[in-house]
Amino acid sequence: MSVSKPLAHDTAPLHVNGAARYVDDIPLPANAVHLAFGLSPIARGEFTALDLSQVKAADGVITVLTANDLPGENDTSPSAHDEPLLSTGALHFKGQPIFIVAATSHHAARRAAKLAKIEVNETDPILTIEAALAANSRFEDGPVIWSKGDSDRALAKSKNELSGSLPFGGQEHFYLEGQAAAALPGENGDVLVHSSTQHPTEIQHKVAHALNIPMNAVRVEVRRMGGGFGGKESQGNALAVACAVVATKLNRPAKMRYDRDDDMIITGKRHDGRIDYRVGYDENGLITGLEFEHYIRCGWSQDLSLPVADRAMLHSDNAYHLKDVKITSHRLKTNTQSATAYRGFGGPQGMIGIERVMDEIAFALGIDPLAVRRANFYADAPTKPRQTTPYGMTVEDGIINALVEKLANSAEYDERRKSVAKWNAENPILKRGLALTPVKFGISFTLTHLNQAGALVHVYQDGSIHLNHGGTEMGQGLFQKVAQVAASRFGVDVSNIKITATDTAKVPNTSATAASSGSDLNGMAVQAACDTIKGRIASFLANQFGVKAATVKFANGLVSAGGETMPFAKAAQRAYEARVSLSATGFYKTPKIRWDRVRGQGRPFLYFAYGASISEVLIDRLTGENRILRTDILHDCGTSLNPALDRGQIEGGFVQGAGWVSMEELVWDDKGDLKTHAPSTYKIPACSDRPMVFNVDLWQGENREDTVYRSKAVGEPPFMLGLSVLAALSDAVAACGDGTVYPNLDAPATPEAILRAVSGQENT
Repeated sequence: MSVSKPLAHDTAPLHVNGAARYVDDIPLPANAVHLAFGLSPIARGEFTALDLSQVKAADGVITVLTANDLPGENDTSPSAHDEPLLSTGALHFKGQPIFIVAATSHHAARRAAKLAKIEVNETDPILTIEAALAANSRFEDGPVIWSKGDSDRALAKSKNELSGSLPFGGQEHFYLEGQAAAALPGENGDVLVHSSTQHPTEIQHKVAHALNIPMNAVRVEVRRMGGGFGGKESQGNALAVACAVVATKLNRPAKMRYDRDDDMIITGKRHDGRIDYRVGYDENGLITGLEFEHYIRCGWSQDLSLPVADRAMLHSDNAYHLKDVKITSHRLKTNTQSATAYRGFGGPQGMIGIERVMDEIAFALGIDPLAVRRANFYADAPTKPRQTTPYGMTVEDGIINALVEKLANSAEYDERRKSVAKWNAENPILKRGLALTPVKFGISFTLTHLNQAGALVHVYQDGSIHLNHGGTEMGQGLFQKVAQVAASRFGVDVSNIKITATDTAKVPNTSATAASSGSDLNGMAVQAACDTIKGRIASFLANQFGVKAATVKFANGLVSAGGETMPFAKAAQRAYEARVSLSATGFYKTPKIRWDRVRGQGRPFLYFAYGASISEVLIDRLTGENRILRTDILHDCGTSLNPALDRGQIEGGFVQGAGWVSMEELVWDDKGDLKTHAPSTYKIPACSDRPMVFNVDLWQGENREDTVYRSKAVGEPPFMLGLSVLAALSDAVAACGDGTVYPNLDAPATPEAILRAVSGQENT
């Protein structure tokens, strides 16, 4: 059986030899035009005059379009219809598109776009949390409040209490392949769109509305992306719509790709913000009452901010059972790029708060932070008495205690705590820190109707199999995993499966490949389609050989019926000649889920994925420079569909999460100008930044829920394992003081932030 085998990524050879084809690599006819946006020079205000004469006269320019030239809806928003493709006057962030240039080359379009003369009335931008609160600049009428129990009463009765505040930064997606799209006009107003997108149906929908045509006139195809991380869930809409509008207007193919500078200036980031907290606890560190206040900076448009902020609230408990808790969330509108989906989708922003609380309680009590965490963990299944999350979902699949115990033992946590303490006592300049942090991450879309998927499977008469589904491949290995599912259902080698590009003409109404749902949803849909065809072949052969269909076996490339055994290809040929249909669709919708967002109650997730990481770091108290010396991870993938791909996701997710909390820093000036808009000014983790010793292992156990082969999602949960790095850095900073003042290390913990925190220790 191909499932659970550590097979290589299906296009790994193409990746390493440069032959993998991305949108920008697709050959287009010689008359194709290339597009670029003309951008707002200010963060807030309006343009009063727009002189495009020099733009139109520039070398290579074919046409220039403004909002008045658009044939249909001037909208690229995935939610609130508040994101015009082109501004009609109002300007909301520096980098907002105002016009489109179509030219004979990419560089000609970009050069021409910079020649516009734009007269503006500038207004002071709203950039900070404080400014947004003062102006009541929000995306909802007021804060969203969810609660469980009575936090006020519990806090009043608590033996101990502390409060604090944790600012955390945003994050640039920095996918290797930037945003890109191409559109080719067809007959009768039809259009084919190639897009680097996680959400082909959303692209189809937005293009159709922009052109005033039905969705069946728009076909969107996605073979692969060079990374997405959530940044291609909604942010690709503008490019695809612009290409489709220009292609249909000129009756010529149109292509658009952002340079890295333009990409970072135009597109949305991870939501940054601040968490204020107030917590009561007993002498063992058990939390007796807790209040969180989330201040989430959403940027200029709503985009996906509401569900992101919701998920931050949903993961405020992480792996800890909280009896009396209140979570308040402010979704603030600012004159910056639209904050959008990013790996974890608000989960990291929620978990960072509770992990800070755990560390500060441990510091106040003078005990090991792991002891405090263990005191507050959800019980392992089966749980008695019943334990529920702050939103009322029963935790039925808990394994965090056993998982953490196994990791702590295998990584020698207790011994290394002693070793770190000894090192810090002997070394005045270089200080070490050690921390273990857990992850409990809910798997499903919180917008319930998105939890569905379709698939299309063909078996050809020679036994080869054609596979299509609604998920998109962005390097994570989804296509290979789903191909392994199909191969296992038919009992053939995975080489029999042809994995084809995601195509809205084959599988309609797909959800985004997001929320860690790619394998869960599409794997089950493909399984259903394969089983339909397999059932038809089995029934046909059973009738041929006078046996029951249930006795027909598919394994090792062979089909056995009665006393007859034949190659799968022969069985397919016989079925074809007997006029048996060898094509089927499959559909899956996630069971059991229900969610009342207004009340903050229900079961938004089918199950939880668990994990834990131990990180050991070293800081230089004189410079703030730091290194991750070692990381040990134990992560729960259920019964892994492909251990090699899952390990890759765990390693990559951890490094990306560590980057968020330790080095990636977005900086805007007081005019709303993003200053970190290139690799020269924005640091992502390099190979040298990964742990010097990096041990990753998979938890051995199947999913309690009936998922595809009892596997668990692995796309997002490992990102939060990176929180152990922030906790370890804080532990190292604490070693610079006398133990009386908590470090309050901000995120990201850049060398500058570490120096500030060290200074706070030295001044006590």
